[in-house]
Amino acid sequence: MLKQLEKAEEKWKGSNQLVDQWLNNRRKLLVQYCQIAGLAPYETLDKSLPSFESVKDFCDLLVDYVSEGHFEVYDKVVSGCAKHGKNSQSLAENIVPKISQTTDVALDFNDKYTTSDDDQVLYQLDSDLSSLADVMETRFQLEDQLLEVLHSKHS
Repeated sequence: MLKQLEKAEEKWKGSNQLVDQWLNNRRKLLVQYCQIAGLAPYETLDKSLPSFESVKDFCDLLVDYVSEGHFEVYDKVVSGCAKHGKNSQSLAENIVPKISQTTDVALDFNDKYTTSDDDQVLYQLDSDLSSLADVMETRFQLEDQLLEVLHSKHS
């Protein structure tokens, strides 16, 4: 996912302030993900579970990222595509519902880890993070397709 982000940053960084902010927030989300998942360079020798607080902090970033896409970025990208023709608008309008399907998984993850008062839920974290990573990778690919439609057709 980080390599995918680096490619996205190479393509679109500096092209639009909103896109820059969005990609920066994606980077923050991925760094926090790596920290709570114990992935390099954040892996620990003792393989201990992350704190409940760090998981909740990740959930905050996750919800902020998902919300930012839905309430700030997607509409602007779709309207930008609409200005430049029906084909671009149609492509963008087909991508956004696919992205929305990934939102439910992210929100379910958030609900599970922010509403539970039982630390035992952390024993399910590895499995849940793995599932979330798969969904978020799909989401990032779709978001990048949305940006590609805008930039390849209208830059």
